Amino acid sequence: MTGLERFLFEAHSGLRWLVVLTSIIAIIWLGRSAITGQAYDRLTHRVVVIWSGLFGLQWILGLILFVVLGGFDIRQRWEHLIVMTLALALAHAYVPLKRRADPVRVRGALASVVGVLVLVYLGVLVLPQGWAL
Repeated sequence: MTGLERFLFEAHSGLRWLVVLTSIIAIIWLGRSAITGQAYDRLTHRVVVIWSGLFGLQWILGLILFVVLGGFDIRQRWEHLIVMTLALALAHAYVPLKRRADPVRVRGALASVVGVLVLVYLGVLVLPQGWAL
C-alpha cells in the first residue's frame, strides 16, 4: 500500500470504533427512551444525528478508499460498498419521521441503528479475510 492508501485505510479502520461507540450510546439512549416513554427531545436528536453523521463520514472515507485502491473488478469490494450504501440510507431513515409522534420517532431511530448494525455485520462478512482489521 502507498502512504495515502495506508492513511485512508487506517482512518477508515480507526473511525469504525467511534461509530461502534456512538452506536452503543444510541442504542442505550433510544432503548431507554422507548421503554420509559421519554420524548424525542433535542438531546435525543443530537445523539441520533451524531451517530448517523459519523456513519456517513465512515462511508465517505470508505468510498474514497475504494476509489484510491482501484481494483474495481474485485467482487467483495463491490458487495461491501453496496451493503454499506444500503446501511447509509437506513442510517438516515429516521429523517422522514420528524413530524411523527415522539414514540414513533424513538422506535424508528432505534430500528435504524439496529438495522444498520446488522447490515454492517453483513457488509464486513463479505470482505476477504484480513481486511476487517
